[in-house]
Amino acid sequence: MNVTIELMNASSDSSLPALKDFQRWTDTTMGALSKFDDQTLPDSTELSIRVIDEDESADLNANYRQKQGATNILSFPYSGIQGTDINLLGDLAICAPLVRKEAAEQDKTLDAHWAHLTVHGVLHLNGFDHEEDTAAKEMETLETTILKTLGYKNPYQELTGNE
Repeated sequence: MNVTIELMNASSDSSLPALKDFQRWTDTTMGALSKFDDQTLPDSTELSIRVIDEDESADLNANYRQKQGATNILSFPYSGIQGTDINLLGDLAICAPLVRKEAAEQDKTLDAHWAHLTVHGVLHLNGFDHEEDTAAKEMETLETTILKTLGYKNPYQELTGNE
């Protein structure tokens, strides 16, 4: 599986993860999906990641989800154009100020939170969601497994000092 990532920084934050980090997080997620539930994935695909500020996040959230305020990540899967064989995974919009704020509030490293949100977004682009309890549990379990493979702690575990 080859994923070509286009990374755009439209935020005021200049201390973002490198493209190679987003690539590693995405490749690991797609690799895990290829083994999950006999899911068939294309040989190659493209992903756009746009890092944004809170104003743009709030605008996108209002326009596409009819929800007020900024959110940490938005996923826009590509549904394709009938009669073409264009293979795009979709777009992720990640709000840098919220990533920084949430990482501090949740006592996580910034790197771990960027990784988590990227994995989370790539799973959404592949059809996973957390709208119902069963689907949420499946998605969280997969996220946790992928993040462990990448060397990160379970992002859903309560901060009790236990792993």
